[in-house]
Amino acid sequence: MRNTAAWLLAAVVALSLVAGCATPRGESGALRDLKAGERPTLDSDEAGLWMAMDRVEANLRTSGRIIADPALNSYVRTLVCRLTPPHCDGIRIYVVQTPHVNASMAPNGMMQIWTGLLLHAENEAQVAYVLGHEIGHYVRRHSVQQFRDLRTKAAASVFFTTLAGAAGVGFVGPLIQLATVSSVFAFSRDNEREADDVGFELMVAAGYDAHEAPKIWETLLAQRAATKNPQASIFFATHPPTEERVATLKALAEKTGSPRDERDAGRDRFLAATLPFRTSMLRDELRLRRFAATQLLLDRLSATDSASGEIQFFQGELYRLRAESGDEARAIAAYEKAIGAGDAPAEAYRSFGLVLMNARERSRARAALDRYLELRPDATDREMIREYVKRLE
Repeated sequence: MRNTAAWLLAAVVALSLVAGCATPRGESGALRDLKAGERPTLDSDEAGLWMAMDRVEANLRTSGRIIADPALNSYVRTLVCRLTPPHCDGIRIYVVQTPHVNASMAPNGMMQIWTGLLLHAENEAQVAYVLGHEIGHYVRRHSVQQFRDLRTKAAASVFFTTLAGAAGVGFVGPLIQLATVSSVFAFSRDNEREADDVGFELMVAAGYDAHEAPKIWETLLAQRAATKNPQASIFFATHPPTEERVATLKALAEKTGSPRDERDAGRDRFLAATLPFRTSMLRDELRLRRFAATQLLLDRLSATDSASGEIQFFQGELYRLRAESGDEARAIAAYEKAIGAGDAPAEAYRSFGLVLMNARERSRARAALDRYLELRPDATDREMIREYVKRLE
């Protein structure tokens, strides 16, 4: 981390020298859109910004949080290339395992898609809109505009000091660090509107159902209301969702006029690609301890998904971890439903047994824990569970 920070601080000095001896092209007005395959000239401040983000990207690749699954990465790349064929080859995509809802597009072509977005989105069209929005920031070069604005305000050092922190944590650190990192990418209202327009146009041109665009914002707004916390999602730091934004997207969707039977939400493709990772994503979600927001997610999944055992298991986990009055009985009931559904993970028996132990239902607890050991003979916690079983004899 120290070496990375030192490198980026050196970049600040280099950029200061560039800024002092050269006038950035296009600084006096709006920047033209980035062309496919284009790179900034070496004597520009934009080149320095790209260099800094190249270092952040290198650190991200070795962060240990990248999901390297070929099928998932191929799916996401197909989606991005469907949205922007000309820029497809120049965009490097990273699926990052972190439960926060977010996606981002750096000026050097680094795209991050966080697993929290894949968990909370309902279909491919919703993800396509978010990624199209980020591509809009990239093509319109909003990060460069923002950096020049900060430099004009003598705040460039803040920008790169924050990037040094980003390189140190690979964008997957604690929420407070993520919020700090996101603060340097908080685009102006005009930038956000431009990116909204580009994202909407890209998804419609790619054949997606435009009516899905506002739904991801509605989901995030509902979660924020449930948690009563304006910082409940890292996405809010860079993309403040507003009722105005939702209303604008709904109006645009109505103007597209496409027949309902021609609208492509891509739900089946989305589920085929993401379901193999949903169990791990739900575990990460629960670690956030945002129980009200997670409850909204589980309610939606219960209403739309056939894997009821898995969902009921995580419902039980929510009750067990929340531990409010009456949650023990609720957890027991949820675990019973999960096991009865037949598609619950083996961990459902472990959690069920532990809750029953706490409720002093010894025989049922022992049976559940025995069943867990049968299903997971190589479990890392097997010795601990065996000790519990002995105590219940």
